[in-house]
Amino acid sequence: MSEFLLQPLPLAGLFSVQHKRFEDERGHFARLFCEGSLSAFGEPFHIRQINHSSTRERGSVRGLHYQNASAPEAKLITCLRGEVWDVAVDLRPGSETFLHWHAEHLRAGDGRSLLIPAGFAHGFQTLTDDAELLYLHSADYTPVHEGGLSVNDPRLAIAWPLPVNNLSARDSSHPLLDNHFAGVRV
Repeated sequence: MSEFLLQPLPLAGLFSVQHKRFEDERGHFARLFCEGSLSAFGEPFHIRQINHSSTRERGSVRGLHYQNASAPEAKLITCLRGEVWDVAVDLRPGSETFLHWHAEHLRAGDGRSLLIPAGFAHGFQTLTDDAELLYLHSADYTPVHEGGLSVNDPRLAIAWPLPVNNLSARDSSHPLLDNHFAGVRV
């Protein structure tokens, strides 16, 4: 029996991952990652980096970040505290859903994660104060290969549930898409 239930989402390769919980009088146990189990649903997912973010204020947005074709990365995102509206944008040229986005509401304790394939941008908005996320990455972060999209890009038209606030200087400087944006080859 698999320790995960994967639900395909509207963008090919994007999955909601339900972690099976085993409970007893002491509490519960859930496996957050198993390379063999998750790799069976797509490309092999080797963990190269694990990150943790803490965001203090409700409505804050982080993103939209991606790594280009020289260092594309898949991500497994889990909410550890609070609630977030987690967004993935398909940047794969030739994909039927190129530049389409999908969002999932992730809550601490809901036993769900978002599995984002390589070739996607990722960002999130906090729906509560003091939200924390755990990110498992399939590639090392390399600043020379990073890219970003504006969270307010009219071409993407992301329907953020709250007014966007608390963008970092870096995230505020991400450009709008132009007709020359060719996506991220993986």
